[in-house]
Amino acid sequence: MTKIDTIWAELENDDSFCSGILIKRYSAFVLPDVYVAIRTPEKLRCLAAHILNENAPDTQNWNNLKDIKVELLKVDRNTAKTYLLILILNQQHKDIFSVLCEDLINHISSIIDEKTLIKTLLNRLAKWQTLFEKLRQQGLTPEAQRGLFGELYFLRKFLNNVANKGYCIHSWQVPSNTVQDFHHGNWAVEVKTTHGNNHQKIHISSERQLDNSVIPNIFLYHLSLDIRNNYGESLNDLVEWVDNYLINDVPELNSFKLKLYEIGYFEEHKSIYQDTGYTIRQESTYKVDGDFPRIIEAEIRHGVGDVKYSIVVADCFSFTSTESELFQIINE
Repeated sequence: MTKIDTIWAELENDDSFCSGILIKRYSAFVLPDVYVAIRTPEKLRCLAAHILNENAPDTQNWNNLKDIKVELLKVDRNTAKTYLLILILNQQHKDIFSVLCEDLINHISSIIDEKTLIKTLLNRLAKWQTLFEKLRQQGLTPEAQRGLFGELYFLRKFLNNVANKGYCIHSWQVPSNTVQDFHHGNWAVEVKTTHGNNHQKIHISSERQLDNSVIPNIFLYHLSLDIRNNYGESLNDLVEWVDNYLINDVPELNSFKLKLYEIGYFEEHKSIYQDTGYTIRQESTYKVDGDFPRIIEAEIRHGVGDVKYSIVVADCFSFTSTESELFQIINE
């Protein structure tokens, strides 16, 4: 149980309060007046921001949300202030709401300007709604499952080779913040998976993906997969491994879970992925440099866009790198 779940459970078990909101601070290190709260008598879990009336936003813009709700509630004698509540309506999704609220508290913990605080709250709320819309979909496509498996497989190696867990998790660019899958400072790693008879070619999605004119150290990490029912390592197995590895590092664990949600991986879809197993046929690391087979932005004629191409794996052999070289560079 996360820290915020523990606080909510404590508030839910308090029968001395009948109407309004019951609040408790998440931590003394959270500077703004934002609280973990329960709205009674329904006992709805929520976050509550105590704000000046003059800064209260128009909640009508948020009335069409299905899983979460925004409302203003005045319950105290201070006529100059009100509570801005963000509530979870669908109790089936309270685990997701917990992760989102932990993430939100982390983002606003040092904000003291009230207008900035409210703007941040509502901007994150818009992002949350996108996540809940993904939840209503029927899981990841097979292609997306393979892509996520490859990224998590690399993330596990990353965590095993680099001591700073937060550095590893935050370098994972989900869902599409940068051109490459992993990026920090002067390095990037693009993870590609192939399967079946398609392992001879790797598909590249843009002319910038393997262009090291801006980022000097780009690696291409390739997994050729065999896919079988009930044999090999499943996507769920990898998620569980990272969960357990980060179990005592709450900020990093919440960040990891949020990235999974942004991709579209949710606990309630786990049964979809459980029977699909992956085994590694070939694992290769390439340093992208010099005459590496690729198309780069400087070579594209004016007026040409949306460049997609494939490279032949056999022609990358001379650019093969080692894991020790890879992790030495990205650890620096």
